[in-house]
Amino acid sequence: MKPPSREDIGHGARPAQRGSSRQLALALGDPNGIGPEIALKALAKLDDIDRPTLFGPANVIEQTAHQLGLRDLLSRLRVISTPDLPASAYQPGQVRAEAGASTIAAATAALQACRAGEFDAVVACPHHETAIYQAGIDFSGYPSLVSRVCGVPEDDVFLMLVGGGLRIVHATLHESVANALARLSTNLVASAVRAGARACALLGDPAPHIGVFGINPHASEGGLFGSEDARIVKPAMDILLAEGYRVDGPHGADMLLARRSHDLYVAMLHDQGHIPIKLLAPNAASALSIGGDVLLSSVGHGSAMDIAGRGMASPEALIRTIKLLSGITDTKGVSA
Repeated sequence: MKPPSREDIGHGARPAQRGSSRQLALALGDPNGIGPEIALKALAKLDDIDRPTLFGPANVIEQTAHQLGLRDLLSRLRVISTPDLPASAYQPGQVRAEAGASTIAAATAALQACRAGEFDAVVACPHHETAIYQAGIDFSGYPSLVSRVCGVPEDDVFLMLVGGGLRIVHATLHESVANALARLSTNLVASAVRAGARACALLGDPAPHIGVFGINPHASEGGLFGSEDARIVKPAMDILLAEGYRVDGPHGADMLLARRSHDLYVAMLHDQGHIPIKLLAPNAASALSIGGDVLLSSVGHGSAMDIAGRGMASPEALIRTIKLLSGITDTKGVSA
């Protein structure tokens, strides 16, 4: 991918001063979704010391600021411009291949800058997978992009949702249940736990107590509902306990969540982790890609094409995510 050009729209702007919070890079997401709107609304509500540097196409940022009545904000922002989105493709609410390519260009530039030591973490606005697919880019969510940019195997990067007072890592994610079951292994489960523990340490919790969900109901009920938990998850627990991790499981997901006595949970399947988070924190969760050498978080909602460009989108989930990664908010206190 061609390196993006760099341009400070706010020519007198400087990077946020280092203090107790981390310096963040904010990628614009799909320019035809609500990403540009929530990015500028969020930045308008944050003071200078907390305000991330924004990565994205300058023409989209400028037009969105004009539409929202936030043109004065531009002089106070540091914006690193990626290639402009062609006028023919800038159609809020519409799925366009060019917008998908723009999403990846902005996120890649932010990740590369973070890896170069310019920032401490990346926050990415919502993407649209169909637009990225139409652009011919191999992509299955931000974790796949993190793995590619960081040069680590895709199986080493996981999604952790934070919201409603919960943190949940997913051992498998966007795939059929049949494929997920076929891919689950002792090594994959152990890797998900390790990645989650490292992410908790980065977020201020160096020794989390980790509850691990079973694959089957009741974690297979001693073999009554299958052998998968005994063959796959239990050996992973033995390995992790020997390595010094504070792990507990496998147990039924419903029982563990009802107890709420752990700092981190590890789900085997997409819905095991997504349903409780989205029930407790609808449209307010943070989605962290963990396991690479860069910490990236998006928001727990999509690009909302149905309201894109209409000025209706709420930036609250993005603000929570920015505060989460900047170290201002305790991750266990993030709620709906």
